[in-house]
Amino acid sequence: MLNITEYSVEILKDPFGILSGKRYEFIVDLDVPEDDELHSEHGVYIKAIFMVDEDQSRIVKYDFYEHTTHQYLDFDMEPEEEAALADFCKAHTGDAE
Repeated sequence: MLNITEYSVEILKDPFGILSGKRYEFIVDLDVPEDDELHSEHGVYIKAIFMVDEDQSRIVKYDFYEHTTHQYLDFDMEPEEEAALADFCKAHTGDAE
């Protein structure tokens, strides 16, 4: 399960107006247990792009990064973790307004 400790969110601009809906960039800091293969002593965060278009919303893309070095970490979330992140993003899009 995702243990979110901090987050930031901002609206991504679409200068050409070619994308439907709004896109949000979330930076989500995680507390990862030491026995998890994703654990890093430097900390881990997720950078996620979340899309809201009328009555639809979803994660478009997400990546894991090591906090101090900002090095990309090649991991995928379990479906229930991705659903939990999507719910979190949906609940916090208003923080970017």
